[in-house]
Amino acid sequence: MGLRRAALCVACLASIAGCEQAGTSASLFPLDAGHRWTYRVITQAEDGTTERETLVMRTLGAESDPAIEGGSAWRRRSDSGVDYWLRSDSTGIYRVASKSDLDPAPKPDKPLRFVLRAPFVRGTQWRAGTVPYLLMRRNEFPREVRYTHPDVPMNFQIEAEDDVVDVPAGHFDRCLRVKGTATLRLYADPVRGWRDMPLSTTEWYCAGVGLVRVERTEPAERLAYLTGGTRTLELVSWQ
Repeated sequence: MGLRRAALCVACLASIAGCEQAGTSASLFPLDAGHRWTYRVITQAEDGTTERETLVMRTLGAESDPAIEGGSAWRRRSDSGVDYWLRSDSTGIYRVASKSDLDPAPKPDKPLRFVLRAPFVRGTQWRAGTVPYLLMRRNEFPREVRYTHPDVPMNFQIEAEDDVVDVPAGHFDRCLRVKGTATLRLYADPVRGWRDMPLSTTEWYCAGVGLVRVERTEPAERLAYLTGGTRTLELVSWQ
């Protein structure tokens, strides 16, 4: 959910009792080793520019690290240079640590960051931290708002249990649709002053595959000091 490209990257693990369950083909977020997802990421800024990238995620299996509390966790790695450690149990799927290539050791998530909260049914809600991936300051450095606001509370809710999604990798059904919403108060300009900037994420998780699509919106409404945009992540291939 650390990241420039895929936010959404959100990942998962299991306790001893949860490991076997998390590795089944019916999992909404597969954690066992050997899986690989390739995503197409399209970012459209409000200044009219469009950026296209490819993001690859891999599952590396369960492992232990002294920096991770509670024993082993499932490790996932992004080709953007970020590793995630996750677990799965009766409460849901959640991230316990992350590490970029610049970090000497995994950094524990406190509190734990849920990817999906159980039960996986319509109406289930939870809160997790996010960062503004797309909001930028026009005339300040660093321009990225995420450096000054690295942990924005976002409210998530499962909106549908049996949604249908079409992406470059194919047609998927039996998907959970999850909606996340947050607001971030920023100084917009001398005329409008401080504004509550909306952050919105919609994610689709499909049985046996995992995350297949993400839509992120962070509009800035042509404010004098801020610019925003949209980002779409779609599954191209997986194994």
